[in-house]
Amino acid sequence: MRAMFLAFSFVLAAPLAACSDRAGSADEQAGMLPVTIQMAGQVHRFEVEVARSAEEQARGLMFRTALPVDGGMLFPFEKPRIASFWMKNTLIPLDMIFIRADGSIDRIAENTIPESLEPVASGGEVAAVLELAGGTVTRLNVDESATVTWKDGQSGR
Repeated sequence: MRAMFLAFSFVLAAPLAACSDRAGSADEQAGMLPVTIQMAGQVHRFEVEVARSAEEQARGLMFRTALPVDGGMLFPFEKPRIASFWMKNTLIPLDMIFIRADGSIDRIAENTIPESLEPVASGGEVAAVLELAGGTVTRLNVDESATVTWKDGQSGR
């Protein structure tokens, strides 16, 4: 029964991709996107991969052994929803930032446990999830009062 629950959880956790008909910048087309976290006068910039397709979102950062200090992955959703992820086949700890449509932070899950099958879920509906190397949130003193923006300064899609 637990195996069935976990398989069902994975299907729920594999987010649906946000599709766009517009042509993006070269970085966006290559799957990279600048993301900014702002908080208390501090600005932190990242160049992250974007998991757009269902397959990219299901794979996420699985099998990676490291992330650049200013890198990560953004999982944008077509419309806000409750998001749930697990760490199966993810070999490094990650900080997960669950982002509302207005760019505010719903929840931060720090240093998630590699290869854990326990769900890591948002507290409410979110427009995206930003995954960074574990420890980044603590190192930069980021908390839920921060805002996250991407795509030409807009938060959300």
